[in-house]
Amino acid sequence: MRKITLIIIHCSATPEGRNLDFEACRHDHIHHRGFSDIGYHFYITRNGEIHRGRPIEKMGAHCKNHNRHSVGICYEGGLSSGGVPTDTRTLEQKAAMLALLRELRELFPTSLIVGHHDLNPMKPCPCFNVVKEMAGI
Repeated sequence: MRKITLIIIHCSATPEGRNLDFEACRHDHIHHRGFSDIGYHFYITRNGEIHRGRPIEKMGAHCKNHNRHSVGICYEGGLSSGGVPTDTRTLEQKAAMLALLRELRELFPTSLIVGHHDLNPMKPCPCFNVVKEMAGI
C-alpha cells in the first residue's frame, strides 16, 4: 500500500444546471487529458452517490507534485451557472463527502485533509475552505 499523507478535495468545475457524471468525467480524463483512467480515487455526483475511480492503492492524477502520496476526491460542481467559482455542493454531496472522509480517516489517521487550492493557490478548486470545514474529522 502507498503511504498516504494527504486527502485532497477537488471540484469538477461544472456549472450549476449542467451535469458531468462519473462516466463523463472518466471519458474526459482518458480521451482529452490522456490519462489511463479517471484521475480521482472518488467522485461524488450531485445526488450524493460516491463513485470509485482509481483504486486507492494506485497513484492518482489530480494534483501535480502530490499524486504519489495522496487520495483524490472530486465533487461534481464548483461553478455558478455564470461560471464563477462557487461552493455548489448539495446537501447529499456534503453528507457523502463527510462519510467518505471519516472512512478514509480511519484508514489513514495521520493524513491531512486539504483542498486543491491549499496546494496550488492559483486554483480556486474546490471552491470552499476545506481545512476550516473539515477540521474536526
